[in-house]
Amino acid sequence: MNSTSTMNKPLAGKKALVTGGARGIGAAIVKRLAGDGASVAFTYVSAQSKAEELVQEIKSAGGQALAIHADSADVRAVKGAVEEAIQAFDGIDILVNNAGVTMLKPYDQFTFEEFDQMVAVNLKAVFAAVQAAAPQMKQGGRVINIGSVAAERNPFPGNSLYVSTKAAIAGLTRGLARDLAPQGVTVNNIQPGMIDTDMNPANGPYASAVKEIPLGRHGRASEIASMVAYISSPEAGYITGASLNVDGGGSV
Repeated sequence: MNSTSTMNKPLAGKKALVTGGARGIGAAIVKRLAGDGASVAFTYVSAQSKAEELVQEIKSAGGQALAIHADSADVRAVKGAVEEAIQAFDGIDILVNNAGVTMLKPYDQFTFEEFDQMVAVNLKAVFAAVQAAAPQMKQGGRVINIGSVAAERNPFPGNSLYVSTKAAIAGLTRGLARDLAPQGVTVNNIQPGMIDTDMNPANGPYASAVKEIPLGRHGRASEIASMVAYISSPEAGYITGASLNVDGGGSV
């Protein structure tokens, strides 16, 4: 019975925090980790009703979830969210840095306020969360960053700043993998391609780009969540410092 339970709930007893977890890819990750047995805290900024609905959905299914209001542009809020999750669950095993922002415009039209905002959310918040969470992780801990295949292949003009932040995440992942290896914590970067979400719907303005994807379709948020679940599991214990593309072959 214990063996079957472990197989059905490979993350039973684990404690996770997902940033930006109220909707889209983040919500899919929260649901999958909770479904695999983890207690999951997640942050949100403005989608309070969605956050509350997600918590209720997980609790109704017998899981444990906690929604934390925190703006990822604010380092103190990010670190505070980590501390709140650790206090609520008495520890942390899995950190998923999912929160991110994007903006498309010609490079010469970006303001430096916009530059600072994108760097703050897409890069600085990741570093802040790791600083707060990793020292509390034990052997087998997981840090999972959600980057983008745009770090390797930029499909659109006007995307220079977003691409830069995601390339920085790939580099940060490699550096942190070295730093955290001695304590038995792995650090990996999952790079989604075109995923059907409310921010980038399959019938949205960039839908035509799907013709360049060998598999011929947008990805599903659940498919990113599946990769997160695998990297979170004991089976992925020898993978660290990797950037893993989940993009239907769009980067080949």
